[in-house]
Amino acid sequence: MDGCGVKRCKVCRRPFEPRLPLQAVCGIDCAKSLAVSVRGKAEKQATIKQRRADRERKERLKTRSQWEKEAQTAFNAFIRARDADKPCICCGLPLAAGDVGGAYDCGHYRSVGSAPHLRYDERNAHAQRKQCNRWGAGRAVDYRLGLIQRIGLERVESLEADQEPRKYTADELRAIRDLYREKLREVVKGCTNA
Repeated sequence: MDGCGVKRCKVCRRPFEPRLPLQAVCGIDCAKSLAVSVRGKAEKQATIKQRRADRERKERLKTRSQWEKEAQTAFNAFIRARDADKPCICCGLPLAAGDVGGAYDCGHYRSVGSAPHLRYDERNAHAQRKQCNRWGAGRAVDYRLGLIQRIGLERVESLEADQEPRKYTADELRAIRDLYREKLREVVKGCTNA
């Protein structure tokens, strides 16, 4: 032995006297274990890399309608979280968050069908009890009254007058989704810190 000294085995951690300068394990059994471990780590890294590539490929292949759906979902979640401590915009009753399936929606003053250009406008969307949003189509007057109380008559009238068409690109929809996911995180973090 020419001065290699005593080393500690990378597998079993016992001291051994190496026969080769770069020897890392004490014997054949530990060498096999080390090889299996190294191969397992390499396979795990390859799997992670492949999943990342697949995820990026799926993102690139999404259609505009898929981006729109994701952006709308993120926007609605933010509005529900933002208004969780406020009463229903229509009837003024408290929002019951603990109910199974949730008891309130993100309701739009000007519906997404009639005014798609306002679907991501925060002035146009507020937390609304499901009874008022889904089965109370005649609640538009009550919604308007609640909206005037919250944002003021001038802003309500500007919302009603907004007829400018907007067609969002996939990149804009991705940015909207990311923006409202971040805003949701901030609202939730603000609630847990308070």
